[in-house]
Amino acid sequence: MAGELAVVFGGSGFVGRNVVRELAKRGWRVRVAVRRPHHAQFLRTMGVVGQIQLVQTNLRHGPSIAEALKGADAVVNCVGILHQEGAQTFSAVQAGGAARRAREAALAGAPRFVHVSAIGADERSDSLYARSKGEAERAVREALPFAAIIRPSIIFGPEDQFFNRFATMFSLVPPFAPVPILIGGGETKFQPVYVDDVADAICEALKPGAAGKTYELGGPLVYTFKQLLELMMRETGLKRMLLPVPHAIAPAFGFAGECLGLFPFLDPPITRDQVKLLKQDNIVSEGALTLADLGVSPKTVESILPGYMTRFRKYGQFTEKPA
Repeated sequence: MAGELAVVFGGSGFVGRNVVRELAKRGWRVRVAVRRPHHAQFLRTMGVVGQIQLVQTNLRHGPSIAEALKGADAVVNCVGILHQEGAQTFSAVQAGGAARRAREAALAGAPRFVHVSAIGADERSDSLYARSKGEAERAVREALPFAAIIRPSIIFGPEDQFFNRFATMFSLVPPFAPVPILIGGGETKFQPVYVDDVADAICEALKPGAAGKTYELGGPLVYTFKQLLELMMRETGLKRMLLPVPHAIAPAFGFAGECLGLFPFLDPPITRDQVKLLKQDNIVSEGALTLADLGVSPKTVESILPGYMTRFRKYGQFTEKPA
């Protein structure tokens, strides 16, 4: 692999930047296709001088995608969004965007392609997010039958959008205040997977043995949504009263979250589409290919979370760990 060129779409994002670092560590030359290269200069330091190249690419513009793919020995598509905003819709970014990149990769003759999807991807889903992920998988496989598809559960790590988001939200609420957050009682199951393990898995999926296969990535333990929030509170000392929200009225909370997201610089804490997702467990399917099949041993949430939740404690790293 040394000296071969890997093109990464979405390389400045949470998962993408870890993939770029891991590819560089393994000796790949890495070309990162991003909308705003001046916002992604930090990626250059993840490799030796000249190993990582940034190219301006409009992910809806075929010619700029084709330019980014010139000479590619492998392609990794990490582009994804958690909520819709303006022109950044699930259909445009996750379904149509993945289809366009796969078609251009086929035309460029790229011999290896890894597409990052999500557990729960399903073209028949009521959730727009899950439906677009399913549509993307179908489009990628139609264009590139040899593509490897990676489906993670929720991904955690220092810059994640799960533990950090809820810790930020809870830090704005007075101590022991009630927080109506447990959609359906908080019983939805998740199998959180560490972002470095996902990056390792993606790099392993570039090997010939993974061609045409789908892998579901989950950590070693399964938790309910409520258990994950309780774990976050233990690590941060943010004591809050978690209130259940019946599924019947949960869409109203999603709508309220979307309204909050209309304010500048605010992301919606929850959306109606995410409420739909919380009706289904997000864990590795029985019989699915997993991290173990890629030779990756997953790390636990408990071994990683304390390292980046300290900033939410009252005295940061000098706070005694909550009992």
